[in-house]
Amino acid sequence: MSTPQGPTLRELAVQALSSTMRGYDLLAPKFDLTPYRTPDRVLDAVARTLRPLGPFGRGLDVCCGTGAGVGVLRGLCRERVTGVDFSAGMLAVARSAYRDADEGPGADWVRADARALPFAPVFDLALSLGAFGHFLPGERPGLFAQVHASLRPGGSFAFPVGAPPAVGSRAYWSMLGFDGAMRVRNTLWRPEFIMYYRTFPLTGVMDDLARAGFAVRLLPLEDLGRRADGSPRARLVVATRTG
Repeated sequence: MSTPQGPTLRELAVQALSSTMRGYDLLAPKFDLTPYRTPDRVLDAVARTLRPLGPFGRGLDVCCGTGAGVGVLRGLCRERVTGVDFSAGMLAVARSAYRDADEGPGADWVRADARALPFAPVFDLALSLGAFGHFLPGERPGLFAQVHASLRPGGSFAFPVGAPPAVGSRAYWSMLGFDGAMRVRNTLWRPEFIMYYRTFPLTGVMDDLARAGFAVRLLPLEDLGRRADGSPRARLVVATRTG
């Protein structure tokens, strides 16, 4: 699950029995030592795919966690970048990590719920990495509307999506089992901890983005390779505000 310096089984259990926000506050000091942090190879692939679409002015990392996406944005944007998250613990780790950074634009950190972003339409590029499992399907339209309202006309909202695992594969059963366990946990225990792997189907997501006022395209993340059938292992969703 993590490196020897990462969270213990007991710490993960306490986190899992907390609310989503409290759980991430508790996990924050060791988050970057777990597999939950977006891998560097994914960050690099996203940056390489977005770079030809620039230049970008101001950047926003939605649900920034410990700031991995802010690092990507600082390499793509010419002006300031902002990380927003609802976990004070995660923001504290991110702020500390970037305090002495001397390359790229400066970073601001804002504590807010992504379902109620406190921004005017000032950003040219919004990015989100690995956060969508924390939103139920019915919350997607509101989330996308908030990002849309934070972008300048012509600004883009980008995030990677992996190809779904083959039915019957080990990954398929692992995700199915995890989501089933979380549904049981949230039925029997309060407060809820919202984290699911199978609630973000690409077709439904693209429909919701279009209804929020985005023009959507999919770009293969070629650095992450292709499957045996030739399809990309992962794609970058690039949703551009049209008005």
